Amino acid sequence: MEIFQKIIEMTSYNELVSQPNHLIMIFIAAFLLYLGIVKKYEPLLLVPIAFGVLISNIPGSNLGVVELDESIGLIKIAQEYGIINFLYYSLIKTGFLPPLIFMGVGALTDFGPMLKNLRLVFFGAAAQIGIFSVLIISSLLGFTNQEAASLAIIGGADGPTAIYTSIILAPHLLAPIAIAAYSYMALVPVIIPFIVKFTVSKKEILINMKEQDGKNPSNNEIKNLDAMKIIFPILMTLVVSLIVPSSTPLIGFLMFGNLLKEIGSSTARLSKAASDNILNTSTVFLGLSIGATMTPVSFLNIQTLGIIVGGLLAFVISITGGIFAVKLFNLFTKKKINPLIGATGLSAVPMASRVANDIALKHDPNNHLMHYAMASNISGVIGSAVAAGVLISFLG
Repeated sequence: MEIFQKIIEMTSYNELVSQPNHLIMIFIAAFLLYLGIVKKYEPLLLVPIAFGVLISNIPGSNLGVVELDESIGLIKIAQEYGIINFLYYSLIKTGFLPPLIFMGVGALTDFGPMLKNLRLVFFGAAAQIGIFSVLIISSLLGFTNQEAASLAIIGGADGPTAIYTSIILAPHLLAPIAIAAYSYMALVPVIIPFIVKFTVSKKEILINMKEQDGKNPSNNEIKNLDAMKIIFPILMTLVVSLIVPSSTPLIGFLMFGNLLKEIGSSTARLSKAASDNILNTSTVFLGLSIGATMTPVSFLNIQTLGIIVGGLLAFVISITGGIFAVKLFNLFTKKKINPLIGATGLSAVPMASRVANDIALKHDPNNHLMHYAMASNISGVIGSAVAAGVLISFLG
């Protein structure tokens, strides 16, 4: 009977019964795994995050991220609080991983569509309205300016940017902000069609960008695109960093990764490393660590609910703002733009572009928007990083 009693005490069942909050978190983890595995909503992000939530909420696992005095040192953190806390405090809290992820994203990104359609860059900037709108609303509702800025940056649909901003401005809110940012990024295939349904008419969805180019050809085509694609990341880094120096860790690494890609064979190994091994490893560690912050103490409270609602509002306003910016633009030009382009002004690359393209093709199998949507989508990545730099400069 003593052996039997010890076996029961060894398990986590008693604690699960006495602390049902852990069960709630495990159900949330199961739901996120369902979205990632079955629904395939951004599985590369959602599966590591969801599994981090799962293992951190098993009582006795010692895998949940806890608030610690970082002065005790990383070795002691690893020994006394487990590997996940070590990864979190060494890779996330230091701001180490977000720039590396940006470097990998840069190495995977082709700025060609944006450079060919520079007029569409504006809509990537217009979509950042969600960030600054929710910043004001959150401040009025009682969040500090720093907390409001960290919450609002969720509207940029860029997980690494949200994490980087939160680390600097509101590190105590990092867990719910990161979870909200990545969850809404994964739900882009649901959120964009829902908003488009109520804001874009069928006539507007049927606007064919290729036909518009044929009727009104551009007079400002770039003659040597290959050279421009090498010059662009260097020039963009200089211009943006001089104006908003605090955005350099994100913009600089994004453009560095892209430069490695565009140089060609002489830096192909570096480009492959950035876009493959480094990016994938960073994503795994970031996902598990962020998921492990989602414990009952940090997640099941009113403030977290406010962040989730505020983040969704920022997302909705950003998408809607991009759509209405296109509608406004179309009032003053003969060369019409499909409002779906405005819906892709988020940083969720290339998912937002794929979603917009799928919506267009459902209404017209010949209306391929991907190339045009990517122009707005890519500029949204730059826009959200610049917005984060502005917020950090003013409030950091």
